[in-house]
Amino acid sequence: MNTSPAIQAKNRRFSRRSNFGDSIFSNLTLVCALLVVAILLALLVVLNIDAFPATTKFGLSFLTGTSWDPVKEEFGALPAIYGTLLSSLIGLIIAVPISLGAAIFLVELAPSWLRGPASFLIELLAAIPSVIIGLWGLFVLVPFVRNPIESWLGSKLGFLPFFQGPPFGVGFLAAGFILAIMVIPIITAVSRDAMRAVPNEQREAMFALGATHWETIRSAVLPYCRSGLIGAIILGLGRALGETMAVTMVIGNGYKLTTSLFSPGATIASKIAGEFSEATGYVFIGSLVELALILFVVTLLVNVIARLLVWRFTFVKAQD
Repeated sequence: MNTSPAIQAKNRRFSRRSNFGDSIFSNLTLVCALLVVAILLALLVVLNIDAFPATTKFGLSFLTGTSWDPVKEEFGALPAIYGTLLSSLIGLIIAVPISLGAAIFLVELAPSWLRGPASFLIELLAAIPSVIIGLWGLFVLVPFVRNPIESWLGSKLGFLPFFQGPPFGVGFLAAGFILAIMVIPIITAVSRDAMRAVPNEQREAMFALGATHWETIRSAVLPYCRSGLIGAIILGLGRALGETMAVTMVIGNGYKLTTSLFSPGATIASKIAGEFSEATGYVFIGSLVELALILFVVTLLVNVIARLLVWRFTFVKAQD
Protein backbone atom coordinates (compact mmCIF):
# COMPACT_ATOMS: atom_id res chain seq x y z
CA MET A 1 0.00 0.00 0.00
CA ASN A 2 1.38 3.43 -1.01
CA THR A 3 1.85 6.00 1.72
CA SER A 4 2.38 9.70 1.44
CA PRO A 5 5.90 11.14 1.84
CA ALA A 6 4.82 12.83 5.08
CA ILE A 7 3.76 9.52 6.64
CA GLN A 8 6.99 7.85 5.48
CA ALA A 9 9.08 10.61 7.02
CA LYS A 10 7.13 10.32 10.28
CA ASN A 11 7.73 6.54 10.37
CA ARG A 12 11.46 7.06 9.80
CA ARG A 13 11.64 9.58 12.65
CA PHE A 14 9.78 7.17 14.95
CA SER A 15 12.11 4.31 13.95
CA ARG A 16 15.19 6.45 14.71
CA ARG A 17 13.78 7.41 18.13
CA SER A 18 13.02 3.76 18.92
CA ASN A 19 16.50 2.64 17.92
CA PHE A 20 18.03 5.45 19.98
CA GLY A 21 15.97 4.43 23.05
CA ASP A 22 16.89 0.76 22.61
CA SER A 23 20.55 1.69 22.37
CA ILE A 24 20.42 3.76 25.58
CA PHE A 25 18.62 0.98 27.45
CA SER A 26 21.06 -1.68 26.21
CA ASN A 27 24.11 0.38 27.18
CA LEU A 28 22.61 1.24 30.57
CA THR A 29 22.02 -2.41 31.44
CA LEU A 30 25.57 -3.21 30.29
CA VAL A 31 26.93 -0.57 32.64
CA CYS A 32 24.92 -2.03 35.53
CA ALA A 33 26.26 -5.51 34.82
CA LEU A 34 29.85 -4.27 34.58
CA LEU A 35 29.37 -2.30 37.80
CA VAL A 36 28.53 -5.49 39.70
CA VAL A 37 31.69 -7.15 38.35
CA ALA A 38 33.73 -4.04 39.20
CA ILE A 39 32.46 -4.10 42.80
CA LEU A 40 33.49 -7.74 43.13
CA LEU A 41 36.97 -7.04 41.75
CA ALA A 42 37.29 -3.95 43.95
CA LEU A 43 36.54 -6.04 47.04
CA LEU A 44 39.28 -8.47 46.11
CA VAL A 45 41.78 -5.68 45.44
CA VAL A 46 41.02 -3.81 48.67
CA LEU A 47 41.17 -6.96 50.77
CA ASN A 48 44.51 -7.93 49.24
CA ILE A 49 45.94 -4.46 49.86
CA ASP A 50 44.79 -4.34 53.49
CA ALA A 51 46.01 -7.91 54.11
CA PHE A 52 49.43 -7.20 52.62
CA PRO A 53 51.27 -6.72 55.97
CA ALA A 54 50.11 -10.16 57.13
CA THR A 55 50.69 -11.95 53.82
CA THR A 56 54.24 -10.61 53.54
CA LYS A 57 55.11 -11.59 57.12
CA PHE A 58 53.49 -15.03 57.34
CA GLY A 59 52.97 -16.17 53.76
CA LEU A 60 51.30 -19.55 53.40
CA SER A 61 52.18 -20.40 57.01
CA PHE A 62 49.24 -18.20 58.00
CA LEU A 63 46.92 -20.97 56.77
CA THR A 64 48.56 -23.61 58.97
CA GLY A 65 49.40 -21.53 62.05
CA THR A 66 47.49 -22.24 65.27
CA SER A 67 48.54 -19.29 67.43
CA TRP A 68 46.69 -16.00 67.75
CA ASP A 69 48.76 -13.69 69.94
CA PRO A 70 48.34 -9.96 69.29
CA VAL A 71 51.07 -9.10 71.82
CA LYS A 72 53.74 -11.12 70.02
CA GLU A 73 52.11 -10.48 66.62
CA GLU A 74 51.86 -14.20 65.92
CA PHE A 75 48.77 -15.11 63.96
CA GLY A 76 47.49 -18.27 62.33
CA ALA A 77 44.18 -19.05 60.66
CA LEU A 78 43.94 -22.84 61.05
CA PRO A 79 41.71 -22.93 64.20
CA ALA A 80 39.31 -20.40 62.64
CA ILE A 81 39.18 -22.33 59.35
CA TYR A 82 38.68 -25.57 61.27
CA GLY A 83 35.91 -24.06 63.38
CA THR A 84 34.17 -22.65 60.31
CA LEU A 85 34.19 -25.99 58.52
CA LEU A 86 33.23 -28.02 61.60
CA SER A 87 30.29 -25.84 62.65
CA SER A 88 29.04 -25.66 59.07
CA LEU A 89 29.29 -29.44 58.73
CA ILE A 90 27.30 -29.95 61.94
CA GLY A 91 24.69 -27.49 60.71
CA LEU A 92 24.34 -29.31 57.37
CA ILE A 93 24.10 -32.73 59.04
CA ILE A 94 21.15 -31.43 61.05
CA ALA A 95 19.55 -29.24 58.38
CA VAL A 96 19.73 -31.37 55.23
CA PRO A 97 17.39 -34.22 56.33
CA ILE A 98 14.90 -31.74 57.79
CA SER A 99 15.01 -29.51 54.71
CA LEU A 100 14.63 -32.34 52.20
CA GLY A 101 11.82 -33.85 54.24
CA ALA A 102 10.02 -30.51 54.36
CA ALA A 103 10.50 -29.98 50.62
CA ILE A 104 9.18 -33.47 49.80
CA PHE A 105 6.15 -32.87 52.01
CA LEU A 106 5.39 -29.47 50.45
CA VAL A 107 5.66 -30.70 46.87
CA GLU A 108 4.41 -34.28 47.02
CA LEU A 109 2.27 -34.81 50.11
CA ALA A 110 0.86 -31.58 51.53
CA PRO A 111 -2.79 -30.74 50.80
CA SER A 112 -3.30 -27.60 48.76
CA TRP A 113 -4.73 -25.61 51.69
CA LEU A 114 -1.58 -26.25 53.73
CA ARG A 115 1.09 -25.97 51.04
CA GLY A 116 1.00 -22.18 50.73
CA PRO A 117 0.95 -21.23 54.44
CA ALA A 118 3.64 -23.82 55.28
CA SER A 119 5.92 -22.53 52.53
CA PHE A 120 5.39 -18.97 53.73
CA LEU A 121 6.25 -19.83 57.33
CA ILE A 122 9.41 -21.69 56.35
CA GLU A 123 10.60 -18.83 54.17
CA LEU A 124 9.68 -16.34 56.91
CA LEU A 125 12.36 -17.96 59.07
CA ALA A 126 15.00 -16.66 56.66
CA ALA A 127 13.80 -13.08 57.24
CA ILE A 128 14.55 -13.13 60.98
CA PRO A 129 17.72 -11.09 61.70
CA SER A 130 20.64 -13.25 62.76
CA VAL A 131 21.22 -11.22 65.92
CA ILE A 132 17.72 -12.15 67.13
CA ILE A 133 18.37 -15.82 66.42
CA GLY A 134 21.68 -15.44 68.28
CA LEU A 135 19.98 -13.99 71.35
CA TRP A 136 17.41 -16.78 71.28
CA GLY A 137 20.22 -19.28 70.96
CA LEU A 138 22.15 -17.77 73.87
CA PHE A 139 19.24 -17.71 76.32
CA VAL A 140 17.16 -20.69 75.14
CA LEU A 141 19.21 -23.03 72.97
CA VAL A 142 22.48 -23.02 74.93
CA PRO A 143 20.87 -24.18 78.24
CA PHE A 144 18.99 -26.88 76.33
CA VAL A 145 22.17 -28.01 74.57
CA ARG A 146 24.04 -28.11 77.86
CA ASN A 147 21.39 -30.19 79.55
CA PRO A 148 20.03 -32.59 78.42
CA ILE A 149 21.75 -32.92 75.00
CA GLU A 150 25.44 -32.64 75.92
CA SER A 151 24.94 -34.32 79.29
CA TRP A 152 23.23 -37.30 77.64
CA LEU A 153 25.78 -37.53 74.83
CA GLY A 154 28.64 -37.34 77.32
CA SER A 155 27.21 -40.09 79.51
CA LYS A 156 26.26 -42.44 76.66
CA LEU A 157 28.91 -41.70 74.01
CA GLY A 158 31.69 -40.22 76.12
CA PHE A 159 34.13 -42.88 74.89
CA LEU A 160 34.17 -41.10 71.52
CA PRO A 161 36.46 -38.05 71.20
CA PHE A 162 33.59 -36.01 69.73
CA PHE A 163 31.60 -36.11 72.97
CA GLN A 164 34.27 -35.67 75.62
CA GLY A 165 34.71 -32.79 78.02
CA PRO A 166 32.44 -30.81 80.31
CA PRO A 167 29.05 -29.75 78.91
CA PHE A 168 29.55 -26.00 78.53
CA GLY A 169 26.52 -25.44 76.32
CA VAL A 170 28.39 -22.89 74.24
CA GLY A 171 30.61 -24.46 71.62
CA PHE A 172 30.63 -26.15 68.25
CA LEU A 173 27.46 -28.14 68.86
CA ALA A 174 25.40 -25.07 69.77
CA ALA A 175 26.83 -23.23 66.76
CA GLY A 176 25.84 -26.15 64.55
CA PHE A 177 22.26 -26.04 65.80
CA ILE A 178 22.08 -22.29 65.16
CA LEU A 179 23.45 -22.68 61.64
CA ALA A 180 20.98 -25.48 60.95
CA ILE A 181 18.10 -23.18 61.88
CA MET A 182 19.43 -20.48 59.58
CA VAL A 183 20.05 -22.63 56.49
CA ILE A 184 16.88 -24.75 56.63
CA PRO A 185 14.76 -22.10 54.82
CA ILE A 186 17.32 -21.75 52.01
CA ILE A 187 17.76 -25.47 51.39
CA THR A 188 14.02 -26.11 51.69
CA ALA A 189 13.04 -23.35 49.25
CA VAL A 190 15.57 -24.30 46.56
CA SER A 191 14.86 -28.03 46.95
CA ARG A 192 11.13 -27.38 46.70
CA ASP A 193 11.59 -25.45 43.45
CA ALA A 194 13.82 -28.22 42.05
CA MET A 195 11.19 -30.86 42.84
CA ARG A 196 8.42 -28.73 41.34
CA ALA A 197 10.39 -28.67 38.08
CA VAL A 198 10.19 -32.45 37.73
CA PRO A 199 7.67 -33.23 34.94
CA ASN A 200 4.48 -34.95 36.03
CA GLU A 201 5.14 -37.55 33.34
CA GLN A 202 7.94 -38.92 35.53
CA ARG A 203 5.51 -39.55 38.37
CA GLU A 204 2.75 -40.87 36.13
CA ALA A 205 5.11 -43.36 34.52
CA MET A 206 6.09 -44.76 37.92
CA PHE A 207 2.48 -44.94 39.08
CA ALA A 208 1.60 -46.76 35.86
CA LEU A 209 4.22 -49.38 36.70
CA GLY A 210 2.54 -49.98 40.05
CA ALA A 211 4.95 -48.02 42.23
CA THR A 212 3.88 -46.61 45.57
CA HIS A 213 4.06 -42.91 46.35
CA TRP A 214 7.33 -43.31 48.24
CA GLU A 215 8.84 -45.44 45.46
CA THR A 216 7.85 -42.77 42.96
CA ILE A 217 9.55 -40.05 45.00
CA ARG A 218 12.67 -42.16 45.57
CA SER A 219 13.07 -43.52 42.04
CA ALA A 220 11.60 -40.81 39.81
CA VAL A 221 11.54 -37.44 41.55
CA LEU A 222 14.75 -37.33 43.58
CA PRO A 223 17.08 -38.73 40.86
CA TYR A 224 15.68 -36.31 38.29
CA CYS A 225 16.36 -33.23 40.43
CA ARG A 226 19.60 -34.48 42.03
CA SER A 227 21.70 -31.59 40.71
CA GLY A 228 19.21 -29.05 42.00
CA LEU A 229 19.19 -30.66 45.45
CA ILE A 230 22.99 -30.68 45.60
CA GLY A 231 22.99 -27.04 44.55
CA ALA A 232 20.53 -26.24 47.34
CA ILE A 233 22.78 -27.93 49.89
CA ILE A 234 25.84 -26.08 48.67
CA LEU A 235 23.95 -22.77 48.79
CA GLY A 236 23.08 -23.60 52.39
CA LEU A 237 26.75 -24.34 53.04
CA GLY A 238 27.70 -20.94 51.64
CA ARG A 239 25.21 -19.30 54.00
CA ALA A 240 26.56 -21.25 56.95
CA LEU A 241 30.19 -20.43 56.21
CA GLY A 242 29.59 -16.69 56.34
CA GLU A 243 27.20 -16.43 59.29
CA THR A 244 28.58 -14.06 61.92
CA MET A 245 26.52 -12.66 64.79
CA ALA A 246 24.42 -15.69 65.73
CA VAL A 247 27.47 -17.96 65.74
CA THR A 248 29.58 -15.44 67.67
CA MET A 249 27.03 -15.46 70.49
CA VAL A 250 26.97 -19.24 71.01
CA ILE A 251 30.31 -20.68 69.90
CA GLY A 252 32.30 -19.52 72.93
CA ASN A 253 35.22 -17.95 71.01
CA GLY A 254 37.90 -20.41 72.07
CA TYR A 255 40.82 -20.43 69.62
CA LYS A 256 42.09 -24.00 69.50
CA LEU A 257 41.97 -27.24 67.57
CA THR A 258 39.87 -29.89 69.27
CA THR A 259 37.77 -32.88 68.29
CA SER A 260 35.22 -32.31 71.06
CA LEU A 261 31.94 -30.82 69.92
CA PHE A 262 31.36 -29.59 73.47
CA SER A 263 34.41 -27.33 73.36
CA PRO A 264 34.21 -23.57 72.70
CA GLY A 265 35.67 -22.59 69.36
CA ALA A 266 35.82 -19.85 66.76
CA THR A 267 34.96 -19.34 63.12
CA ILE A 268 36.50 -16.93 60.66
CA ALA A 269 33.47 -14.65 60.80
CA SER A 270 33.21 -14.71 64.61
CA LYS A 271 36.95 -13.98 64.96
CA ILE A 272 36.68 -10.94 62.72
CA ALA A 273 33.53 -9.66 64.43
CA GLY A 274 34.95 -10.17 67.91
CA GLU A 275 38.35 -8.52 67.44
CA PHE A 276 38.30 -6.08 64.54
CA SER A 277 37.09 -3.13 66.62
CA GLU A 278 39.99 -3.62 69.06
CA ALA A 279 42.71 -4.45 66.52
CA THR A 280 45.81 -2.25 66.56
CA GLY A 281 48.87 -2.43 64.37
CA TYR A 282 49.19 -3.21 60.70
CA VAL A 283 49.97 -6.90 61.20
CA PHE A 284 46.99 -7.49 63.52
CA ILE A 285 44.57 -5.69 61.21
CA GLY A 286 46.13 -7.34 58.17
CA SER A 287 45.67 -10.78 59.74
CA LEU A 288 41.97 -10.13 60.32
CA VAL A 289 41.58 -8.85 56.77
CA GLU A 290 43.39 -11.93 55.47
CA LEU A 291 40.85 -14.04 57.36
CA ALA A 292 38.14 -12.06 55.59
CA LEU A 293 39.87 -12.67 52.26
CA ILE A 294 39.99 -16.43 52.92
CA LEU A 295 36.28 -16.46 53.82
CA PHE A 296 35.45 -14.36 50.76
CA VAL A 297 37.23 -16.73 48.38
CA VAL A 298 35.77 -19.85 49.99
CA THR A 299 32.18 -18.60 49.97
CA LEU A 300 32.59 -17.30 46.42
CA LEU A 301 33.76 -20.70 45.20
CA VAL A 302 30.98 -22.48 47.07
CA ASN A 303 28.30 -20.24 45.57
CA VAL A 304 29.76 -20.56 42.06
CA ILE A 305 29.67 -24.36 42.34
CA ALA A 306 26.09 -24.24 43.60
CA ARG A 307 24.98 -21.95 40.78
CA LEU A 308 26.64 -24.19 38.20
CA LEU A 309 24.83 -27.22 39.58
CA VAL A 310 21.48 -25.44 39.55
CA TRP A 311 22.20 -24.16 36.03
CA ARG A 312 23.07 -27.68 34.91
CA PHE A 313 19.77 -28.99 36.27
CA THR A 314 17.84 -26.18 34.54
CA PHE A 315 19.71 -26.75 31.27
CA VAL A 316 19.08 -30.50 31.31
CA LYS A 317 15.39 -29.89 32.02
CA ALA A 318 15.17 -27.45 29.10
CA GLN A 319 16.83 -29.96 26.80
CA ASP A 320 14.35 -32.64 27.82
